Amino acid sequence: MFDMNATLKALAAKRPVFHSEADFQHALAWEIHQHRSTCRVRLEAPLPVGDKRGHIDIWMPDDTAFCAVELKYKTRRVRVEVNGETFDLLDQSAQDFGRYDFLKDLERLERIVSANDDIVGYAVFLTNDSAYWTPPTRTGTIDAGLRIHDGRRIEGRLGWRRPLPKWLRERRADIVVNGVYNLSWQDYAEPSRARYGRFRYLIVEVVRQ
Repeated sequence: MFDMNATLKALAAKRPVFHSEADFQHALAWEIHQHRSTCRVRLEAPLPVGDKRGHIDIWMPDDTAFCAVELKYKTRRVRVEVNGETFDLLDQSAQDFGRYDFLKDLERLERIVSANDDIVGYAVFLTNDSAYWTPPTRTGTIDAGLRIHDGRRIEGRLGWRRPLPKWLRERRADIVVNGVYNLSWQDYAEPSRARYGRFRYLIVEVVRQ
């Protein structure tokens, strides 16, 4: 059986930091291939849900089961050197959008898993931004319902605080989650002692209800 947590731990020993989400996606796919050489691994594979077209970040068709993985890699500004390679990470901020997009991935994975037999989904979030994993100090913020901090229980209808501001645009719709998920962040790597030099990850496993 595939173990996403063990795979990320193994990857962290080789690649503690990534230039971009695409770099993370490629490295994780290669790590999966090395651990399961008989498993086909595809990037950005087309996998529609109902009548909607879409792609999965990593798709692993196997003889007995299938695995769909959606990734998020969000960074704060930090400069890291690893084995002579320099990583100049950008300050992406917009944590409210980052949370929304991750939960949207979770919603989509649930639909994929429920519509197909023998599929396991994984929503994976890797970041050096502690705002994602730290419990909020303020309540009543516009994105309070979308928080994904350590220890939070995710279930039901999730969305922005009303009234909705106009700048939300395409992210205005509520997210509906059918399962119940207790979020647990894990340490990934600390390639630098500088601020934002520590990376943590979150895995949400999605199985058929």
